[in-house]
Parts: sequence; C-alpha cells; structure tokens
Amino acid sequence: MAGGEGTRLRPMTANQPKPLLPVVNRPIMEHVLRLLKRHGFDETVVTVQFLATLIRNYFGDGEELGMHLHYVAEEVPLGTAGSVKNGEEHLRGAPFIVISGDALTDIDLTDMVRFHRENGAMVTIGLKRVPNPLEFGIIIVDDDGRVQRFLEKPTWGQVFSDTVNTGIYIMEPEVLDHVAAGEVVDWSGDVFPELLRAGESLYGYIADGYWEDVGTHESYLRAQADVLSGKVDVEIDGFEMSPGVWVAEGAEVDPEAELKGPLYIGDYAKVEGGAELREFTVLGSNAVVRPEAFLHRAVVHDNVYIGASANLRGCVIGKNTDVMSGARIEEGAVIGEECVIESEAYLSSDVKVYPFKTIEAGAVVNTDVIWESRGQSTLFGPRGVSGLINVEITPELVVRLASAYATTLKKGTVVATSRDVSRAARTLKRAVISALTASAIDVRDLEAVALPVARFHTSQNGIGGGIALRTTPGDPQSIDIVFLDERGADLSPAAQRKLERVFSRGEFRRAFPGEIAELSFPSRGTENYAHDLIRHIDITGVEEAGLKVVVDCAGGTGSLILPTLLGRVKADVLTVNNRLDEASPTDTLAKQMRDLQRLGELVSSSRADFGVRFDPVAERLSLVDETGALVDNERALLVVLDLVTAERKGGRVALPVTTTRVAEQVANAHGAQVEWTPTATDELTKAAMADDIVFAADGRGGFVLPEFSRTSDGIAAFVRLVGLVARTKLSLSQIDQRIPEAHLLRRSVPTPWAVKGSVMRSVVEAAGDREIDTTDGVRVIEPSGAWALVLPDTAEAVTHLWAEAADSDTAQRLLEEWAGVVENAEG
Repeated sequence: MAGGEGTRLRPMTANQPKPLLPVVNRPIMEHVLRLLKRHGFDETVVTVQFLATLIRNYFGDGEELGMHLHYVAEEVPLGTAGSVKNGEEHLRGAPFIVISGDALTDIDLTDMVRFHRENGAMVTIGLKRVPNPLEFGIIIVDDDGRVQRFLEKPTWGQVFSDTVNTGIYIMEPEVLDHVAAGEVVDWSGDVFPELLRAGESLYGYIADGYWEDVGTHESYLRAQADVLSGKVDVEIDGFEMSPGVWVAEGAEVDPEAELKGPLYIGDYAKVEGGAELREFTVLGSNAVVRPEAFLHRAVVHDNVYIGASANLRGCVIGKNTDVMSGARIEEGAVIGEECVIESEAYLSSDVKVYPFKTIEAGAVVNTDVIWESRGQSTLFGPRGVSGLINVEITPELVVRLASAYATTLKKGTVVATSRDVSRAARTLKRAVISALTASAIDVRDLEAVALPVARFHTSQNGIGGGIALRTTPGDPQSIDIVFLDERGADLSPAAQRKLERVFSRGEFRRAFPGEIAELSFPSRGTENYAHDLIRHIDITGVEEAGLKVVVDCAGGTGSLILPTLLGRVKADVLTVNNRLDEASPTDTLAKQMRDLQRLGELVSSSRADFGVRFDPVAERLSLVDETGALVDNERALLVVLDLVTAERKGGRVALPVTTTRVAEQVANAHGAQVEWTPTATDELTKAAMADDIVFAADGRGGFVLPEFSRTSDGIAAFVRLVGLVARTKLSLSQIDQRIPEAHLLRRSVPTPWAVKGSVMRSVVEAAGDREIDTTDGVRVIEPSGAWALVLPDTAEAVTHLWAEAADSDTAQRLLEEWAGVVENAEG
C-alpha cells in the first residue's frame, strides 16, 4: 500500500510520496519490498494514489529487485480496505499479505504465515507493542491470539493497551467479499469489526521484530539511527570501512576527515578534509561536505551541498539543497528540496522550510517558511488554543488562526466575537476581527460579554460560529482562544482538525476588494439573553418565598448581565464585585478562596438563603450555603442534581465518569437515569444534545440546563437554582444532609509519555476477571460495587486515579492498590 501523502512529514513529502523517503539512502518502500522478497513474496500489487507516477518511475516492473510489480491506481483515496479491493483482480485464488509501503520493519513474515495457517484464520493481524499508541489502532487478543476488540486511534482516556495494529495483514481472498467496491472502506474501522460481529476467525500475531511507522519527523530520524545501530535487519547498500562507518560505491572520503560512527556515506558522495561527521549522520548520493563542516545526527538527501564550516545537528536536508558556508541548522529543523541556505544563516530548532525557498545570508529564522502544507497536532488543548500572551499567542498568530477558521466557513458567513475584561483579550480580538472581515466573513462583535451570553448569541439563527477570547483560568499571563460552532458549543474534534490542517498549510482564503465583510455591533444582546432565559427557566414561587441571595461577580463579565436579570428574578439579591476588573481578569486559587470566605461571611451575617460566586466569564459557579459554609463542587453537583430530578421526576442526566456513584442513587431515587460520559467538555456537550437529557454537569462548577442551553452556563444555573430552592422550601444544607455521603478519593501519578500505553495495558491485565468499563480510561469495578478509574491525562505526563467505596478507608486502600499498579508498570 503506497498511496499515502505523508502530511505530517512535510516538507519532506511536499514533492515526493512518503514511500520514497530514503532511510539510509534507500526508499522505505524498497526496504519493504526486499523484506517481502526475502520471505518468498515476489508477486506484488502496489496501490498508488498520491504522486503515483514517481513511484512507478522508481520501481518500474520490479525486475531489478527480482519481483513482479502490478500497479493499481485510485482516482480518489478509497481507504485501507477500499484500495486493496481496487486490486482484487490480482488477489483472487490464494491467501495474500497486506503491508504498508511506508513503515520500516523486519517482522518475520514466514512465521506470521505459519501462525495464520495453524489457526485456520480468515485474517491474521500483525501486532506490536509500542510506548505511545495514540496514532495507531489498539487491538485486544485473548491468550490464543483471537481478536476480542478494536479501537482506532484512541485518546489517552481510551487507552487500555499498548498492543497496536501494524497494518500488516494475512488474509484469505474471501475477505474481499466484505468490502464494497469503489467506496471508502477501512480495515480496522469497517471490515474487521463486521467480521468480528459475524464470528469469523480473526487472529492477532504479536511480532517480536522491529516495526516503526515512519509518520513524524522524530520517527524518521529514529528509523535512520535504528538501521545504523543494527536494531532492524535491513540491507545497507555499501561496505563497512571501519566499525559502524558505512561507505557506498564511488564515495570519496578524505583521510583528514573525522568520522565517528555509526554513520553512512552514499554513493559518489564527497567528504573533504577537516570535515567532521558524527553519530547517526546519513549522507545521500552525490552529497558534498566541505572542510570544517560539522554534522551530527543529520540526514542529508541526494545532491546536497554542505559548505565549509556549516553546522548541522539533528536535522533533515532535502535533495538538491545548498547549505552555504557558516550556516547553522539546529535540532528538529527540516529543509525541503531545492532550497538555498545562504552563508551564516541560522535556523533554530524545529523550523520547517518548504521547497524552493532561499534563506538570506545572516538571517535568523525561528518560524516556519511555508511553501505548502505540513502537519501539526498540538494546536488545540482542553481550553481551545492557549498560550502565553505575546510569547506563544501573538497578534500575528491570532490573525493566522482567525484566517484559518474563516477559510473553513463559506464566504458571507456571520461570526460572533467576544472577550473578557482583559486588555490582552481586547487587543487580540481586534486582530481576529481584521482577519475575519478580510476573509469575507461578517462579524458581529459582542465586545466584553459573559461567555454564556456569547454562546447564546452564537446559537441564534444566522450565526455560523464564534470566537471568544478569555484569560486562562488561574494564569493571568495566558489567554485562551475558544472557537465556537453554530450551536455555541466548542468546536468538535473533527472541526478542530479541519481548522488545524488549514492553519498548518497556510492556505488562507482572502476576499476580493468588493467582498471585504462588515463589522457590526448588535444591540440588546444582553437583554435578549436575559429575556430568553426567564422565558425558559422556571422561577415561579421566588417572589412568594422572599429569598435573599448574595452574588459575587468576581469582577468579571457576569456583572454586565446581572442588573438586567435580577430585576426579573424578583429575589432580594446583594451583589459584590459587580464591576469590570481589568487588573484581575482571571481566578487564581488564592483569589478564589479569599472571595469565597468573604462571600460566606456576607451570607451568614445577612442571613441570606445561599451565596453564589461566578467565575470571571460566568461559565461556572461556586455555592455557599445559608450557614456561610462552602459547598464543594462535588457536593454542589449532587445538591443541584437532587433538586432538578426531584422536580422533573424522570428523564436522563449526563455526568462524567469521574463523578461519585452517589449521583446515581440520587437520580434513581427520583426516577431519573444517569448517562456516563467521557471527561472531555465536548463529550458532555454532545450528550446534552439528546432530547431526554434534563440535566448535565461536569463536577467542576459547570452546569448544563437543556431547557435553555446545551452548553455550560453559570448564569442559567443560578436562576434555575433560585427557582428550585424557592419551591422546595428547604435550605441548601438541609438538601445536602439528605444526600448520602460520598467517599471518592483522587490522586495523580507522574507518568512519562513513553510508558502511558504500557501502564494502561498493565491496568487491564491487573483487573483480571473483574468488570471493566472503558468509557474513558479504564474503570475497574469490584464485586462489592467499589471502583477505581485510571485515566491518562491528555495534556500532561501524569495519570489520574479515582477510587470510591462504601467508606474512606476502603477507598484509600483501593486508590493505593491502583496507584501501585501504575507505578510498577512505569518500571
């Protein structure tokens, strides 16, 4: 299979297909074909799509390799199974092997065939244990090797094994009967699960050999080092001049050159006296290295010139590129083909230069020089796009982000923009507006507004999306850029990936002069939100109950909506910090605890019924009961859940799997059912879209009231709570006391990224015969009903653990047991 574009490897693959990328001066696909030949496979079908002519021209009919190659082209990508189906005419009549043309491996294919035949398998899947399984499909097999379950490209919360699909399959020809012709079909996503459900014999062969999916710049460099170190059994084209120093035919190496292997010098390359080549350096054919040049872990493709005193470390240089004297190229940098790096230029770590570019003499380059597309996987985090103000998030970056977002929308689409009270958000929002209008996107600027109001406005008819800027919670030096869809919810992972692709390629749409869009400032946005909120949220009984409530706006944008809203709620409300505080645009823990203590004192001294503190964007809230005591977020969830389900008497509630199972008791007592969701915000929002969901919460002060909004809304939660307490005629402490005590404990264990997959496999193995739930992470359920959840963090090198039992001592023992499993698995 040789049809992939290798997007993540750009600029190396900007002008050549990934299978032709050289590993120690030989294309990856050639290494694969030689492996097939070594194991007796000489009749080969090659599926091609991206830059197919280059592959055909290089390999021809396979005669030079002693093989017979047949090419099958796809007009459009058909998926992993669809592309094989496309070559069906060559595959009928006997079992066949499917193997990727862009993965470096020396797996024992002969032994894999033996395994396939002995088990009478319809499909045998080659498996390999890897430290980071996120980019691969996870497969669970039983002790006999029979496949039990598939999971394609999981998040860390879904990782329960480090045994991944290598994409190497042995198949009986009748498998192709299960693949629709001319359609996009995937083996792991479509065909294999169907065969598994049908009870067909699918087996997994766990290979001991080497396998590396060369899909990133890091793995590309690693593959070179592994070949030179002898970790993978492939043929190196050359002779070993001294231990670890491989030199190909026709190469010239001056005796005064310093070589420290392992390294490789390609055919007809020239290394002049005084040059120094260090470990894991690879020179392609016809490369020239001038005196005093220094190369260490550098991969240099064909026909490259390295000038005198140039310094290359841990980088890749594309073919036909000239690196002039004194140039310095640092770790992780990748230079595309036919570039010129002029004298004394400096390219910093991880810079990507796309083909046909010239870097001027003496230039210092610390950002990518883009010609075409490239891959990037870390743009979005759990709070949108986040980073340090004017360091990681600059006006230039914001313009590119907004341009990428605009490019994903149709011209003439209307987008709402908003911000919190900070000056940084105000400044960067102006950059957002300029980029959007220059891309033919009409902008409705809500200015400084509470985030729930921005989400509400974005969800109205005629709005195609939104961008909200807010100071990162707990970090006044950072900012979050939150992209919204037409429902006012955060962009789905699929929409995020689409935006990332456009952003990374730099392919931004620009409007013609007559298409420059308009900027408007909608009036009465806050009033419309307040009117709609009161229309949908039940506040009957509030005036009769004579409730007194203390509200802390935290100096945030919630203070802009409350004057309009409180007059309609008809409760006696004392507000504090009800002003915009530019100097303190986010919550630090110290500020939050100080404000909550003061709120408690005000509630107690004023004999109020309860107190509420909004976060600075009014998306979440904290509760204080009538005694002035803080109701922590977990108990607040249970209190509001009890009130809502008692009144609704049925329906379903959506809660993350990390919530105490006391919530299930509370919901069931009132005839409601709990739907457990993954912890990601978009998963809770997705669950809340169902018609029969009456309530959702995240356990961190965020509440979703589906009768008004399907996203987290602290203001709506406050109004709903006022009505519920008024009609219940019970205090918050009385409601809290009637709810069983929860014994839920949490711990975080530092976990290196490289071992997260093996940690989760160890957790599954340690569970034994106990019931497990893999909604998010791995939750192990004891026969007594106690449970422990092990969940790798998506953004940090830690693993989170939760444990709940009938009492704290048992929960503590359970937590320690699973923390021990995680720590032992780390080695």
